[in-house]
Amino acid sequence: MKRALALTLALVLVFCVFAACQKTQKPEEKMVLRLNLASEPDYLDPALNSSVDGACLAINSFSGLYMYDDKGSLIPACAKSYTVSDDGLIYTFTLKDNLKWSDGSALTAADFEYAWKRAADPATAADYSYMLNGIKGYDENNLQVTASADGKTFTVVLTSPCAYFLDLCAFPTFLPIKQSEVEKYDDWVTNPGHWAQEAGFISNGAFVLKSWTHDESMVYEKNPNFWDAANVKVDTLEFMLSADDVAIKGAYDAGNLDFIDTVPTDEIKTLITSPEFYIAENLGTYYVCFNAGSDLFKNKTPEQAANMRLALSYLVDRTYITENIGQTGQKAANSFIPEGMMDGHGGVFKSNDADYTYPDEANVGYYDPNTVNVAKAIELLTSAGFKFNNGKLDASTPISFEYLTNDSSAHVAIAETLQQDFGEIGITMTIKTVDWAVFLEERKSGNYDVARNGWIADFNDPINMLEMWTSDSGNNDCQFGKTDSPAAPAWSEYDSLIAQVKTSTDFVAREALMHQAEDILMGTGCIMPIYYYNDIYMQKSNVTGLYANLFGYKYFLYANVASATAAK
Repeated sequence: MKRALALTLALVLVFCVFAACQKTQKPEEKMVLRLNLASEPDYLDPALNSSVDGACLAINSFSGLYMYDDKGSLIPACAKSYTVSDDGLIYTFTLKDNLKWSDGSALTAADFEYAWKRAADPATAADYSYMLNGIKGYDENNLQVTASADGKTFTVVLTSPCAYFLDLCAFPTFLPIKQSEVEKYDDWVTNPGHWAQEAGFISNGAFVLKSWTHDESMVYEKNPNFWDAANVKVDTLEFMLSADDVAIKGAYDAGNLDFIDTVPTDEIKTLITSPEFYIAENLGTYYVCFNAGSDLFKNKTPEQAANMRLALSYLVDRTYITENIGQTGQKAANSFIPEGMMDGHGGVFKSNDADYTYPDEANVGYYDPNTVNVAKAIELLTSAGFKFNNGKLDASTPISFEYLTNDSSAHVAIAETLQQDFGEIGITMTIKTVDWAVFLEERKSGNYDVARNGWIADFNDPINMLEMWTSDSGNNDCQFGKTDSPAAPAWSEYDSLIAQVKTSTDFVAREALMHQAEDILMGTGCIMPIYYYNDIYMQKSNVTGLYANLFGYKYFLYANVASATAAK
């Protein structure tokens, strides 16, 4: 009896001690960062992506040779070091030791060779393939990039010296991709992005996509095989997929999101003083683009079509848009190349100097961006064959077109402003609002008359914003050189200028060629600059270490989310 009682008491004591241990030794809570960047991404394949939100996802789930730090400087990522030949043509990268894919398999220089050749291959149909055209063999689909036999070094041969080549090495198109992952699907040739259309694909960045509920959410988990995993604090990234800025802001206010990349336009004025509201610099231009092959210009000569488009630009009240819709200090734009972009040899491109003066010298651009000039618009439209009565279009020569935009409140507000501005002289503009994925496809395919557009630079050199308009560019939404419309501008001269820029070793002459190219581009009227970008976002006060750069990239890999207790 006594023995049984003692055993019982002993068991009770053991249980109590165990229970106490269980109570005090809670499993460590995972660090979760909850975000919204945009709605459903168009592509997660780094080679096929051409949007800023897709680029942000790519750079956080893949790691290239280089990346940007929180000061905007290039730093080695998968690369340990590099050498460049005396003539500036041959780059040899030595990779870090023991690089791995997320599945634990070895990542070697051969993975970079495969990815770069795949991006340049016309069969892949990558919008950004032209960014590899400075590499020898691009035109022959025989890109001169090679991995060493031991997989430790990667050699690139350029056609001419390129001052921004290392910037390209940090761009999503140049990220490594695992060949077996791409080619595991039977349709990989005809559907090259299939491998990254669902969660679970292999990557090599700080995070790996673990689940994807299309049009709703994505969940990324920390990649323990990332080369700098020891410094990645966040365990999970949870993305809300939505372009509804009211719903996004509501989720943020409810405490369900820690970071958002958009807010409703009508709330900006009150939010701008919040310590959680940030305005970051961007290098880019918000603009309206015209389809050079649209029936809007049917029966017009190229000069008449250009005058039609230029006339519309003179009707736009850019000051109203920046002050009442943008509201965060955006500057009205009067050029496609934004203010602050460098010229490739130590100066600023958008400036008047001894070698080049802008058409509107006083405003350093192509027109006064803060003035509406109705008289000039009517003059240009009259020269294009349109008739006017008392400042309004005559019914015998109407102008009517459709404006394509995605369904963000700010974009719709700008569209409505343009509609009113054009309506002042009797132009009829209807607004077609579609979701993000449809919008991108319609604009890219040329299935539009006029559309909202925007470009944030991929690197700090004007060629990035000029080469996108060559005939063979996948980002040429204006369809220059791609349409047989008699009203479209001839484009061989432009293509030739860009080819000269890409091979020039005289940086002063190169700048002059780029000014010539922008003159041609702006002369078509197909590009209607509205304002120069900045970047707004909201971030909870307990989130640190997340950073953005001039090119719109958001880096989450070194973010930290303090607990509610620690944040008090």
